Amino acid sequence: MSVLECRNLTKAYKKGYNVLNGLNIQVPGGRIVGLLGPNGCGKSTLIKIIAGILQPNEGEVFVDGKPVGEQTKALVSYLPERTYFNAWMRVEELVSYFAEFYQDFDKDKAYRLLKDLNIDPKAKLKTLSKGTKEKVQLILVMSRNAKLYLLDEPIAGVDPAAREYILSTIVGNYNPDSTIIITTHLISDVEQVLDDFMFISYGGYVMKQGSVEQVRMENSCSLDEYFREVFRCSQNF
Repeated sequence: MSVLECRNLTKAYKKGYNVLNGLNIQVPGGRIVGLLGPNGCGKSTLIKIIAGILQPNEGEVFVDGKPVGEQTKALVSYLPERTYFNAWMRVEELVSYFAEFYQDFDKDKAYRLLKDLNIDPKAKLKTLSKGTKEKVQLILVMSRNAKLYLLDEPIAGVDPAAREYILSTIVGNYNPDSTIIITTHLISDVEQVLDDFMFISYGGYVMKQGSVEQVRMENSCSLDEYFREVFRCSQNF
């Protein structure tokens, strides 16, 4: 059974323009998948629909065989593109909040990751840099034992020196039977951890998909280079 399945998924914000247009995808368990495409192609919209935040105009989404709804919220761990926590809260208060709200949350793992990144659990969010706030949010998301992780631009706001650690955190701290979907513009940085990819084009359909390793073998290039070749110009991303 696929961890994620989207059937004929369509989403329009205004009449006559579909952000997603009859999109069909199936993603098995145990894979890290890059959801890649130019700005405005519907990546974040798709992630929000899978997370149950937005409703499609047409189509169905299933997580672990269940239609998106109350049941699937317990299976999905979602990292939004922007931080959303209250600035007055302390990091340790957020850890307690997640532990109370999610039965699959691992407090010990969260505190270990905070220690690894030298983040003080007693610090208030308002005293932290933008990049550190994003690290805290990622730690909380990855400290759940979820079936599906949805990470929207997880490394966009952090310095290059921290990206490698964050990517290793993503790889090393999830159930290998689960699936991770990552959206990013920093393909060259993230492709080292990806198993598979999906290129989403304007109009909201899958242009290309497959194994990252197969792309390297068949095209003698990196995924980043292949992306540029497929979309033919760099002005869209």
